[in-house]
Parts: sequence; C-alpha cells; structure tokens
Amino acid sequence: MIYIKPEILKRVNTWLTPSFDEETQTQIKNLIASNPKELEESFYKDLEFGTGGMRGIMGLGTNRINKYTLGKNTQGLSNYLKKVFPNEDIKVAIAYDCRHNSQTFGKVVADVFSANGIKVYLFEDLRPTPELSFALKHLNCHCGIVLTASHNPPEYNGYKVYWQDGGQLVPPQDAEIIAEINSLNYDQIKFDANENLIQYIGKDVDDVFINASVNKGSFTSQEARGNLKIVFTSLHGTSITTIPETLKRAGYSNVQIVEEQAEPNGNFPTVVSPNPEEPEALKMAMELAEKTNADIVIGTDPDSDRLGIAIRDLEGNMKLLNGNQTMVVMTEFLLNNWKKEGRLNGNEFIGSTIVSTPMMQALADGYNTELKIGLTGFKWIAKMIKDFPDMDFIGGGEESFGYMVGDFVRDKDANTSTLLACEIAAEAKSKGSSFYKSLIGLYSEFGFYKERLVSLTKKGIEGAQEIKQMMVDARENPLSEVNGSKVIRVEDYQLSIAKDMVNNSQSNIDIPKSNVLIYYTEDGSKIALRPSGTEPKIKFYVSVNTKLDNVSDFEKTEQYLEARIDAILKDMNL
Repeated sequence: MIYIKPEILKRVNTWLTPSFDEETQTQIKNLIASNPKELEESFYKDLEFGTGGMRGIMGLGTNRINKYTLGKNTQGLSNYLKKVFPNEDIKVAIAYDCRHNSQTFGKVVADVFSANGIKVYLFEDLRPTPELSFALKHLNCHCGIVLTASHNPPEYNGYKVYWQDGGQLVPPQDAEIIAEINSLNYDQIKFDANENLIQYIGKDVDDVFINASVNKGSFTSQEARGNLKIVFTSLHGTSITTIPETLKRAGYSNVQIVEEQAEPNGNFPTVVSPNPEEPEALKMAMELAEKTNADIVIGTDPDSDRLGIAIRDLEGNMKLLNGNQTMVVMTEFLLNNWKKEGRLNGNEFIGSTIVSTPMMQALADGYNTELKIGLTGFKWIAKMIKDFPDMDFIGGGEESFGYMVGDFVRDKDANTSTLLACEIAAEAKSKGSSFYKSLIGLYSEFGFYKERLVSLTKKGIEGAQEIKQMMVDARENPLSEVNGSKVIRVEDYQLSIAKDMVNNSQSNIDIPKSNVLIYYTEDGSKIALRPSGTEPKIKFYVSVNTKLDNVSDFEKTEQYLEARIDAILKDMNL
C-alpha cells in the first residue's frame, strides 16, 4: 500500500475537484498510483518568489509551474492592482521567452488579466526580458510579466513581475501581492478571456527599444566600429530578435552569428546549459571566433538579460571573462566617458551587490562617485534608482553576468550591454590596445581583484533541507580564520548585524534581510555564503586582492591570487 503524508494528500485532493480539468485530475491520479515521491515533490509546498521572481519545474502541483499556479498568481495580482489603482484603467504588458510552454503560459496570463477587466499588451512572439521592462514604461503600464526561467535547465519556467517603474517587485509590494495570492482558492481564478482587452504588440515596440539601446550604448567612432570583428550567439534564446539589429543600427558590419544556435529552442540542443557563465555554453562561438579571427565573442542567456564575453588575452587566445571583470571594465568606461563629458558633479551613483567584487568601491572612490550596494538581484539596483530620483544612475552590475546601462531599462539588459562591450573593444582596438589590456590597466590603477564562485547543487526536498542546515551550521559555528588569516568582520544579512571581531562590537545593516553570510579577513579576502534564490544551489563567493605595481607582473600576480583562492577553498573543504 502506498503511503502519502496527510498534509500532501490534503493539497492533492484540492486538485481533484471540478476547478481543475479532467486531464490534470487523471495525471494526478496516475502519480498517486505510480510515483508517490514525485507527487510529494510536486505538492509539498507552494512555489515561492525568489531573487528572479517565481521559478520552478513545469508540471502538476503547487510546487510546479503550470496553468493553475500561474493563474492563481495572476488572479491575485489582478485583485491587488484593482485595490491599488481603484479609479484607473489598468494596463499590463506581457512577454515570454523561448522555453517550452512559454507562449501558452503567456496567453493564460493574458486571459486571466483580461477576464478581470484589465487591458493587456501581449507580445506577438518571444522577446527579451529587458524589452518588457522598457515596453512597460513606454506604454504607461501599471505592471508587466515575463514568462521565463532565465538560464535554468529546459524543464524549468517562471513568472517575473515588474511594477510601474519598470523594475521587479520589491518590498513591501512583493509581500502584499503574495498575501493576496495566498488568500485565494483555485476556484476563484477567472480563466475566461475578454479578447477585446488583449492587444498584440511587436515590431513597433522593437524599433523604439532598439533605437533607445543604440542611443544609450553608443560612445565610439564609426571607423572604430567598422574594424571590430564580433561573434555572437543567442544560445537558442530571445536575443536573436534584437541584438543583431542593435549592432547593425549602431554601425557594426562585421558580426558573425553562430547559426547552429540562432534558432530559438527550449531544449537548448547544442549546450549542456544555456548559461553564459559556463565556458561550455560559448564553445561553438569560441570555435567560430578562431576560424574568423574575431576580436570578441558575446553570448546571452535565453531571456537576454545576462551576457558572457570572451576576448583575446595577451597571447591572443580567447578567454571568457567572469561577471565581475566585465562589470568593472564597463563601469570604468562609463565613468570615464561621463568625466570627459563633464557630467560628473557629485550627484551620480553606480550600483552593485553584496556578493560582487569590492573593486567597484575602488572605482567609485577613484572617480569621487557614490557606490550603492544592494542584495543579489537587479530588482535592488532598480529600487536604488527609484529611491534616489534626484541622483543620476550611470550603470551597474552583479557578478552573475548582468549589467545595466543607465535607467531606461530597469533590469539587467544584455541588449544594451552587448553594444557597450563592443564599443569598449572597438575603441581599445582603434588605439592599439584591447579589452583585455584595458582590464589589466584597471588592475594596475585600482588594485588587482580576483573572484571565484563555487556552487553546490542540492536538488529536491532533501537538498533544500541540506542547504538550510549548511547555513544554520555556518551561523552556529562561525569561522574565526580562513586560510590562516583572521576573520575581522562578519556580516549576517538574515540578522541584519555586522560584527567587528577586532573591537568586539556590532552595528546594524541597513539592507533588507536575506539569507547571506559574509566574512572579511585580515589579508583583505572576502567570502560570502548564499543559497540561490532561483536554483537548488548554495553558492560560495570568494574575493582576494593585491597591488599590481607593474603591468609586466600581471601573469605572475594572477597566479598568486588564484593560488590564494585555491587555498581558501581547500581550507573550507569546498
């Protein structure tokens, strides 16, 4: 006899009522009979909103992405919108990526909004996430939805919610909307569309978005652009709809596209993972770059908010940069251009996150510009812009391969950032230098910072419990030293407390609570621990630094820093 926990059975029985279609009920009955473990995984909790919205495996149940969980979200959001904007004609925009069921889910969400009397602008086909953020403001919408799971494996999908400013939901609205959703029963979802309230959008918005990207991301000469050789891959995702055209309008004529990866495909057939953080994902693009002697390789994730960049190193070999390296080069380039244009007057800021490179602070200090630091996730950088409307946002990023140029898009934007990367490479090449040499020059001027990320994957119920216990253990048994260097400061973002271990004092952290621990050591190392908000992983971020007195010592100094990171990871048994 198959045993099913009472609390699971209670949830399952709700899905065997007439509110759910016959096919759903039949599939659930099959799970009860043949796969109780999968049944438990599917129903043991409700999917939660994390750093990138609500993301999960597609399938039946409360812990899965499906018509009913998305419908419930949308019904709750519809109710909330009507409460917050009682006397307005409410408008929303909806986009979706290349994933399986994204288009279908996009229409389900549109149907529910329209059934609640809300005007919907629905993209006619797949589009990049940053274009949704832009379109929302361009069309004066109250909120926006993107159906995407970013770089997660093919079995995932997700639901990201954006507000009037074009940024993702942040406190207190996120909790208020979640409460509204949780107060609903599934039989309260209105699925019957009012087609008169659904308007399809496409090329008209594309043109305005692409032109805005070109306007915000252009800095160098037309001659320099003509001499840069680019290889681009969309990794089977949405960026194929905008990035080639953006580069063309900006004046880049030598762009090679990896044709085998140009066709949108939710199976991502040519890569193990459609994540530009992984060197394997850009393998085909790197091979094409060698054949064509390209200067730069750029690849984007499925919804085109992250980008990976590979450039030629000092020996002429293609080398994939990490997100921190890309971020500091882009930020310094923007700061330098603002300075040359006389736009730095002390009322500007750049943005980053608590687990990203401390080198961003060195850049800010070097340009007498403020650095604002938030939690992981671009919604916090968008919130900075919203919270400080009298200040000018120059640009900002995070270590996980995301960057944002200016504030016309309020999320990480691989479209404009791709153009910016090409501008930096083109200008450097026109001066006899390179993107890589620009990076080394920054290390010499601002300090040589080196980072590495280690991710441990822990799937399912047991994995979630294991990750939770690892964080509990880290809090109950805090490190006193790392690789022989004393811990001098510990920041616990869940308790909102920073402890000075030298003076035995503590202070409050004025950032929203998050399950993150950061250690700072005497030798300048920084180690952060954080469970992922979008994947079944726990992440360890390591940063070390030293001076680079002579550019000629770059390789030797890099080896020294890599050895320090290796020793830290060994000391922590990672």
